[in-house]
Amino acid sequence: MRSSITRTAALLCALCFAAGAQAADERLVLTGSSTVAPLALEIGKRFERENPGVRVDVQSGGSSRGVNDARSGLADIGMASRALEPAEADLNADAIAMDGIGLIVHADNPVHTLDADQVRAIYTGALTNWKAVGGPDRRITVVNKAEGRSTLALFLHHFGLTNRQIRAQVVIGDNEQGIKTVAGNPGAIGYVSIGTAEFDQAQGVPIRLLPMGGIAATVDNVASGRFPLARPLNLVTTGTPGPLVRRFIAFARSERVRDLVREQFFVPLAR
Repeated sequence: MRSSITRTAALLCALCFAAGAQAADERLVLTGSSTVAPLALEIGKRFERENPGVRVDVQSGGSSRGVNDARSGLADIGMASRALEPAEADLNADAIAMDGIGLIVHADNPVHTLDADQVRAIYTGALTNWKAVGGPDRRITVVNKAEGRSTLALFLHHFGLTNRQIRAQVVIGDNEQGIKTVAGNPGAIGYVSIGTAEFDQAQGVPIRLLPMGGIAATVDNVASGRFPLARPLNLVTTGTPGPLVRRFIAFARSERVRDLVREQFFVPLAR
């Protein structure tokens, strides 16, 4: 009798262990870009509904975190709102959408356009008053992105600057923080995801996107390839991803989530 009980207990333990292992295999952790995170969260919710028993955990923290976490195994999938760099050739990148980066000012700012030299002068501290570019006699508040944010790297590359040259009064993390800062300061200028800015502007947030190179900062112009500062939104993995990771990436790149991409004001991949 005792032997039978022992065998039953052992069997139950084995079943519990197997169930626990299966549950662990059915959890996906995504970390990284705060630009990609809201889209990944919505894709994750739909993936969970279509795959009962699967949990998708999405955490932001910047593209650098996504790349590092994917490489170290802290995340199943990293999120990066940029292309991979040559030093990251050991990783895999699968684009799920495109995005543009645009300059924003307060809606009450009468300045409607800045050329590249003016942007460089503002961000390096050579111009400190809006009066110098046809605006009011008001001090310019430069809003910059924090280190590790892919938006910062793309902005610097586009304008031929280094972060050491930037003279910022405010350093922010995600897009919404940047938008809130500019919306609350008539003298501020910053740069954020065009999709996020378009959405917030439509909701009445007092910001305005500036054109770049004579091209309006719109999602439509990003989609057409006309806007000069655009980037891929990538899911990053290392090695040979497991079956669940491959299924999620295929789902995130499929027609079944194109509506979610548009709802987040990003540009679906060309088919």
